[in-house]
Amino acid sequence: MLNQEQMQSSITQALHGISPKEATPQQLHQALGEVVMAAISENWAKSTQTHEQTRRACYFSMEFLVGRAVYNNLLVLELLDTAKAAFEGLGVSLEALEDIEDAALGNGGLGRLAACFLDSGATLNLPLDGYGIRYKYGLFRQYFDENGCQKEVPDDWMRYGDAWSVRREEDAVLVQFKGQTVRAVPYDMPIIGCKTNHISTLRLWQSEPVQTFDFDLFNQQKYLEAAAETVYAEDISRVLYPNDDTWAGKQLRLKQQYFFCTASLQDILKKHKAAYGTLDNLAEKLAIQLNDTHPVISIPELVRLLMLPENGYTFEQAFGMVKQIFHYTNHTVMPEALEKWDCHLVEELLPEVYAIILRIEEAFMTEMYQKGVEKEQICRMQLVQGGMVHMAHMAVFVGAHTNGVAAIHTEILKDSVLKDWYAVYPERFQNKTNGITQRRWLALCNPELSALLTELLGSDDWKIHLDQLSALDHYAEDTAVMERFIQIKQTKKDQLAAYIARKEGISIDSHSIFDIQIKRLHEYKRQLLNAFSILYLYFGLKDGSIQAFTPTTFLFGAKAAPGYRRAKAIIRFIHEVAKLVTADPEVSDKIRVVFVSNYNVSYAEKLVAAADVSEQISTAGTEASGTGNMKLMLNGAVTLGTYDGANIEIVEEAGEENNFIFGAKVEELEQIWQTYDSRKIFAENEKIRRVVETLIDGTCDDGGTGDFRELYYALLDGASWHAPDHYYLLGDLESYVEAKLRCNTAYADRMAFAKMQWHNICHAGKFSSDRTIADYAEQIWNIDPVCL
Repeated sequence: MLNQEQMQSSITQALHGISPKEATPQQLHQALGEVVMAAISENWAKSTQTHEQTRRACYFSMEFLVGRAVYNNLLVLELLDTAKAAFEGLGVSLEALEDIEDAALGNGGLGRLAACFLDSGATLNLPLDGYGIRYKYGLFRQYFDENGCQKEVPDDWMRYGDAWSVRREEDAVLVQFKGQTVRAVPYDMPIIGCKTNHISTLRLWQSEPVQTFDFDLFNQQKYLEAAAETVYAEDISRVLYPNDDTWAGKQLRLKQQYFFCTASLQDILKKHKAAYGTLDNLAEKLAIQLNDTHPVISIPELVRLLMLPENGYTFEQAFGMVKQIFHYTNHTVMPEALEKWDCHLVEELLPEVYAIILRIEEAFMTEMYQKGVEKEQICRMQLVQGGMVHMAHMAVFVGAHTNGVAAIHTEILKDSVLKDWYAVYPERFQNKTNGITQRRWLALCNPELSALLTELLGSDDWKIHLDQLSALDHYAEDTAVMERFIQIKQTKKDQLAAYIARKEGISIDSHSIFDIQIKRLHEYKRQLLNAFSILYLYFGLKDGSIQAFTPTTFLFGAKAAPGYRRAKAIIRFIHEVAKLVTADPEVSDKIRVVFVSNYNVSYAEKLVAAADVSEQISTAGTEASGTGNMKLMLNGAVTLGTYDGANIEIVEEAGEENNFIFGAKVEELEQIWQTYDSRKIFAENEKIRRVVETLIDGTCDDGGTGDFRELYYALLDGASWHAPDHYYLLGDLESYVEAKLRCNTAYADRMAFAKMQWHNICHAGKFSSDRTIADYAEQIWNIDPVCL
């Protein structure tokens, strides 16, 4: 690999005559990327060839939230120090690359999980590659107006180029919809393993027109029509999750899903034929993991492709192969979130695929009758019912395996959401608790803590064997080590405070408790409950019912989907709470509330390293797993949360005594919902009523939109699609506040609290995505590590 002198010389050449000191951060980044990509090209080519000649797994996902690649790639290649020295030798700083955009190709946990999984697959030398979409704008760039309202602008992350992707024009394929044909052009991104020469590939498809420009139309002065084909084609890969509350929006969403699925499948079949000369052994050599329901259209599409004249398989032969190839990961326990497509839409856009879906439905009906399943149950399980194609049903019926992503989540799938399917196919169900890569989420984002762990262990092998951290648990009783850890945590808090001051223009006390909730904005994640708890504390401090409160900064980071009005109202409400406490001199030295803007992977790296308290407060039974909880735990935050998702397993590993758990459990809620009356709680509990009434009594201002009033009535009277207080905010509020106060009191003994944080770090080994992917490889995909 490169030494400092070689890197300096190569970067200078790659700048093509531009002086390093005169170069922009983007030019330096492009030059560095060019140098590193050249250095890894041989190993990447060998790895790719090896994958294509062995049994391999392909991960299909609508999202890959890879974030900023440069620092992570340098880290795993052990070139970070070399690059720093090379940049210094050129008279510039590697920190200049902090200005480089994240590749915002995901919305939240689903996409970040996919990125972590590929990282682990590469590190474990597994023949695992990813397929997705190369969105031009990805997720939007978020900012807040003067009223705290979320605003969205396009996030043009590629406007300065893309240093870490290679266009593979030779592998472009055609994608046909009824009335439209587009080109799918792949861009390959290397996924570099740690402490290995192995490099996997993330192949992202970009939609382009077959004919870019109609000169005849232009000559007729029909200027817009001349470029119309380009616009319609590029729309497919323009934006992640376009709003789909109209027929045109739904059509674009389905186009996106089919576009990347058929392009990926065509690519796989072409490479398989090139390697083996036949598709007869496809099922023996291939596993495809469907990351949620978005890629499930792959199932009928692969049947269709195998039945094409050039492949020559009958439906029965093709379907038999497909049933061995696909595996399905479920990411939601909420039935309303399971994807369904209008039959007319599918038939209108993809008539040949729809015909295959109907044949799969017939195969399902035959198999159910042969198994003696009751007719009533069959009706509930049908793939096509009520004029809709139920994608989750298709995935479970055809897929060889279905897995949940946390122990409790998988049990809920078996017991309720997919109960009928579990009764018929119990052998297909597995649990695969999610994980995170410790390379990015500890080694990269927290070098100070990483150095201490490496020193105590005598090596940095924890980067590939995270469970080694358990050997450090006894240092919790070593005062000198705990004092060093406390100082490291303070350093990360100082760094975050300085960053927030620069980016947000807000000053926070880095010696306060950093209580952090960072995740996608959704009602079930209960950011509103957090806001209510802060108001509860605020009023308690004002009236003297709460004493001896350790100053706390409550930090939020989240984006709301552009069309999700209620989520946007919650963001505005949190900003109103922030204004209220900041403007009150009686409380402002005790409580600070900050909602950071444009929360993304790079921001998360700073937040998780600085956190003291990790807010994981979803209603029990709603969060499939969570991975933010793992990132925060690994960096020494205690979990303040419910018995939900992976929180349960975190507490099992690190001990409930080292975390702060509150709220009703799943089994308790089953009883509570039968008689639950949020208005009764509101009427009888003065403190809860005082908090909730801030939505309508003028304490917090929604600018006359009525959005806060709508939240108020949704909590007390319900809405057309939800019962009152559907996510049990008022029911859990006092238990939550009590846990928050226990946590606050515990922090007053900084040494004792540091021990709790340390125990969490040392017991985070289970939550490495390396463990998760090793389990997938052995128990679902049946793939083995490769040797280059």
